[in-house]
Amino acid sequence: MLNVRLDKDTEKTLKDYRELNNMSKTDVVKEALAQYFSKEQMAKQPYGLGEDLFGTGKSGDRDRSSSYKSKLREKLHEKHSH
Repeated sequence: MLNVRLDKDTEKTLKDYRELNNMSKTDVVKEALAQYFSKEQMAKQPYGLGEDLFGTGKSGDRDRSSSYKSKLREKLHEKHSH
């Protein structure tokens, strides 16, 4: 259960909105909260949103993006030492 006190202007805006959209106060509040939480989720830092996806690719090698230079040097060394 949730009780909220609104100022007169907000109460009027809510009344007008729900009448225009044929919605109950409960439905308007639920919709508004869902939009708010969705917006908050989208506002997270981009790294946090994709953190579990970075660095693995198809190889499954989680440190590939941070160790590519040393791996490249190894491959070039192998190629030129034969």
